[in-house]
Amino acid sequence: MRKVLYILGQLDDADIAWMGQNGRKRQLAKGERLIEEGRQTEHLFIVLDGQVDVQVAGVGTVASLSSGEILGEMSFVDKAPPSATVVAVRDARVLELGKRLMEERLASNPAFAGRFYKALAIFLADRLRTTTQRKNGAGAIIPEDELDDMVLDGVSMAGLRFQHLLGLLDKAQEA
Repeated sequence: MRKVLYILGQLDDADIAWMGQNGRKRQLAKGERLIEEGRQTEHLFIVLDGQVDVQVAGVGTVASLSSGEILGEMSFVDKAPPSATVVAVRDARVLELGKRLMEERLASNPAFAGRFYKALAIFLADRLRTTTQRKNGAGAIIPEDELDDMVLDGVSMAGLRFQHLLGLLDKAQEA
């Protein structure tokens, strides 16, 4: 859940409403592949519930992710094909946001673009820092179950926004 706080803590309520209206809730069955290593994906994903594993060829599972995690963000930023495969290890639901639609929104709304890219920068910086510390055998400066000050300011709003996003998706599914 920590990772979504980086994103939703930077966005505003109108951004979340737009994501809820333009995203699509997708159900994944156990064993279903969401992203394939080396194969372009047309979407950015937020895990709503369930669990997915990130697998790298020749290495194996490098991460198990659950509610609130962001997927496909690296390929969104640099356009390179995914460097890992993402597979549901149990039933899961994700919010699927079309990359083309996201790019149109970013181009037409500079304020949204600023908030979104700042959130991604914070998110990716945290991931790189954590990976580097793990590789070097160092303990994390910020333990996994804690948040840094940059995220802490927006954490309560981010949690509320995540719940609001889930509600919007549930309403859209009922319609």
